[in-house]
Amino acid sequence: MSFQAYLDNIQSKTGKSPEDLKKLATEKGFLENGTLKPEVKAAQIVQWLKEDFDLGHGHSMAIFAYFKGKTS
Repeated sequence: MSFQAYLDNIQSKTGKSPEDLKKLATEKGFLENGTLKPEVKAAQIVQWLKEDFDLGHGHSMAIFAYFKGKTS
């Protein structure tokens, strides 16, 4: 599955775009000025997305990669 397919599936499942999730992550204190804070670990993002959006590990890691700057 391509990276974009992961992002599309996440939006279909949650109703949130990657940018929506980025805004929510900023509100939760995971990002600052659109950048992932250095102390934030992948496991924190995975746990948040699993608890709040019922996303699995692979989809959560795709969002983590998106937060780190991956676009394709």
